[in-house]
Amino acid sequence: MQLPTQFSAEEELIVGCLSGNRQAQRQLYETYSRRFLAICMRYLKDQEQAEDVMIQSFMKIFEKLSQFQGKGSFEGWMKRIVVTQALMALRSRPQLTVSLEEANGNADGYEEMTHLEAAELMELVQSLPLGYRTVFNLFAIEGYSHQEIGVLLGITESTSKSQLNRARSVLKEKITSLQLQPKITHG
Repeated sequence: MQLPTQFSAEEELIVGCLSGNRQAQRQLYETYSRRFLAICMRYLKDQEQAEDVMIQSFMKIFEKLSQFQGKGSFEGWMKRIVVTQALMALRSRPQLTVSLEEANGNADGYEEMTHLEAAELMELVQSLPLGYRTVFNLFAIEGYSHQEIGVLLGITESTSKSQLNRARSVLKEKITSLQLQPKITHG
């Protein structure tokens, strides 16, 4: 059996980081920092706190890099660490869990969001209450199941579903009100 003579760029980067090569660590940071900051910003409204969490995430990535077994994507493995770090930062906030009664409020059907730029939609998501925003991000953007969200946040699966439904309902209301506003044209 012949071993491969060349590593992929990603494998070389991992090997460099594992050996403590500062240039490899800098390259890893520069490659992924913008994406990971965007993830942190989805959970934490405060830019400074999001940056702190992103930096903590990279420290954790470098610390745990030897545990990456090459199963699945490297970026996915790192992203899971970033999301976990963001959730840990949120756990220090007492207002994370929205009461089940509030979450069960007016949660009618969810219609497809159209005619919105991605930035506008992310702005609307950022305006959601913390509990709704967190569950919405984990489910709709990160792809976690309600069972996984329940474990991550220490809530029941049904609470996760309720908070997602309420987040969708609030987003729908906000989108409807935006679409009803007259468009201002310059001319």
